[in-house]
Amino acid sequence: MGDTLVERRTAGGPPGAAGRLLSDLLARCAFPAGEPGPLPLAVSGGADSLALLVLARSAGLEATAIHVDHGLRSGSAAEAEVVSAAAERYGAGFETRTVRVDRGPDLEARARRARYAALPADVLTGHTMDDQAETVLLNVLRGAGLDGLAGMRPAAPGRPRRPLLGVRRAETEALCRAVGLRPVRDPTNDDRRFRRNRIRAEVLPYLSEVAGRDLVPVLARQAELIRADGDLLDELSGDIDPTDARSLNAAPVALARRAVRRWLRFAEGADPEAHPPSAEEVSRVLAVASGAVRGCELAGGRRVRRHAGRLSVAAR
Repeated sequence: MGDTLVERRTAGGPPGAAGRLLSDLLARCAFPAGEPGPLPLAVSGGADSLALLVLARSAGLEATAIHVDHGLRSGSAAEAEVVSAAAERYGAGFETRTVRVDRGPDLEARARRARYAALPADVLTGHTMDDQAETVLLNVLRGAGLDGLAGMRPAAPGRPRRPLLGVRRAETEALCRAVGLRPVRDPTNDDRRFRRNRIRAEVLPYLSEVAGRDLVPVLARQAELIRADGDLLDELSGDIDPTDARSLNAAPVALARRAVRRWLRFAEGADPEAHPPSAEEVSRVLAVASGAVRGCELAGGRRVRRHAGRLSVAAR
């Protein structure tokens, strides 16, 4: 497939320009290899997700484009048609799924949770390096620890996979132009009531101006380094049983925190797309382990209890 596929569909521009752009972007993608069956792609119709579709197919991967309609905008059904047409054009499967998201507080987060609940756990998404930088800054603003500063993981078992974290948003837009795809424009991306949009439009440009350089690759690189440090701590804490109060109390506090955070994040009933447990929640669990309190409350309607030296987490 490769360059030939894209050049065949190029609308205008110098001959071969789309193929050269495609080759450059593919070299920076991290698509999974050797998996049987079509790979699920989350394709909203925006430039990033359409580029994900083009790049996945040009890498020779079987794929199914899955569009999720939140029903929050008039004309959202037409966006599914854009994705369907692109999928047909590039020889991919297509599915559409509808979720209900009521308007109200925390709309962006609730829509995200509903979207991921409708998608396969290991779906491929079109998150770019720019999204990574924005995520790191969002996590800084909410006081995140090591896990938050590590940003989004490219891949993890049973979690969304992000093969385009080495690609810039401007490049996905350029690829769509080169192959003659017209992305859907989501007006909510310009709504500065949402914190991510303000970071994108105001904070990152300002910080880059102060720094005298583009901070997106800097933040992405820092996230990668911090992620490696966090992975080492996770490995060192792997022998600690977070449900065993004695084991937690005997461990160095940094490793005990890692063990508890990992347990809470992946325990039954946890939201896979929620923020990692806060430092305050982890401290409360350690207080339960030490015997200072008998139980504690967690975000998401869960509670940790201690009985006979063992900790358990369950819905309240």
